[in-house]
Amino acid sequence: MSSPVRIGNAQGFWGDSVDAPARLVAQAADLDYLTLDYLAEVSLSILAMQRHKDPTVGYARDFIDVVRSLTPVWKSGRKLRLIANAGGLNPSGCAEACIAALREAGCTGLTIGIVGGDDVLPLMRASLASGEHLDEFKNIESDAPLSTIADSLFTAHAYIGAEPVVQALQQGADIVITGRVADPSMAVAAAAFHHGWAMDDYVRLAGATIAGHIIECGTQACGGISTHWLEWPALGEMGFPIVEVADDGSCVVTKPANTGGVVTEMTVKEQLLYEIGDPENYLSPDARVSFLRLNVEQAGRDRVRVSGATGSAPPDTYKVSATYRDGFWAHGQLTIFGRNAAKKARRCGEIVVERLRAAGYEYARTNIECIGAGAVAPGVLPVQEALEVVLRVSAADPRKEALERFSKELAPLVTSGPQGTTGYAAGRPKVHPVFGYWPCLVGRGRITPEVHVVKV
Repeated sequence: MSSPVRIGNAQGFWGDSVDAPARLVAQAADLDYLTLDYLAEVSLSILAMQRHKDPTVGYARDFIDVVRSLTPVWKSGRKLRLIANAGGLNPSGCAEACIAALREAGCTGLTIGIVGGDDVLPLMRASLASGEHLDEFKNIESDAPLSTIADSLFTAHAYIGAEPVVQALQQGADIVITGRVADPSMAVAAAAFHHGWAMDDYVRLAGATIAGHIIECGTQACGGISTHWLEWPALGEMGFPIVEVADDGSCVVTKPANTGGVVTEMTVKEQLLYEIGDPENYLSPDARVSFLRLNVEQAGRDRVRVSGATGSAPPDTYKVSATYRDGFWAHGQLTIFGRNAAKKARRCGEIVVERLRAAGYEYARTNIECIGAGAVAPGVLPVQEALEVVLRVSAADPRKEALERFSKELAPLVTSGPQGTTGYAAGRPKVHPVFGYWPCLVGRGRITPEVHVVKV
């Protein structure tokens, strides 16, 4: 039986701390694998816009700085493997940029694995052209047909699993750069490779999926966004999580010593329930997982043991996250201070909409929010009279020119609005494209993940 593998995650999303990976590696000298999760549904749309302007990009460029920050670790001879889905739409381009950064730092001899094949946009466009397999790509939330967005389809990527990452590791990869590999699958791949699991050993894969799910959002497993967040020590120095995955698929969740936050039974359970859907049938590309028989117990300070996962064969489809162009949006803000602040702010928002209507502009969607007067969670708590609120007026429409006109209407309230109006230092609102989310499925047999390995 092999010893547990230590897997840390130091990136919960694209925009997380760029210093965290090097910091976690320095804090945990016995870390075997570092995973970094960059992708969410909206991330691929942002990357697609970047690639539209420059075809050489389309990946999380922050990752190159992270790789550069880790070069002293590899140059010291330490064996640390890195797995990241930072490749986005262009894993090969991301790998090329990493190779250049590594060579510039004099860090040669490493092997980079590149995992692609998740882009199903060509398949979806071919289906639209031929009329075949259209039912496969219907929206799984609304049942709307793909033809609804035929002219505005923008990106489409399947959530592939751990197996191609394992293949890259088997070919000697020190760094594995992927596209849209499912978040927990990075940890699953590390555990499966380390322990030599078969990819149909679904009970063990289920346990590793649980471990990957716990750490995929970074510091959330260590008390971030927790109910008792304010009570945790050293909040500004919160540690990132580590899982020690045993050969049977069970794990211990922990964090480096002398870092902020906590790892407790409660923080782990909170993360276990985060974004899982049906706890009896959590679907991943590696296994179907049941959370119902999990045993979660404190095993020491900042150490929580998780065991009892059960698993079975994964679905015969991959989830696809597709996006489509859905017009434009803009929002502007003002701060209103003084008596009846919320009432005055709402009236200001109504005036903006009324003036635009008088100018001939009706919008597909508008929204007036008085933040500080219950707007964040309307109807949940009783609204208290506030002495200051932030007015946020938003609009969305297929016509860009309509949003450009909207962006000019908030500023006049600085002098024509109520006394106590302030907070317009940012200038006119900017107009942004809107990307709609289209979740659908694709047959596993229609996707062939691609694995390439290159030497630095």
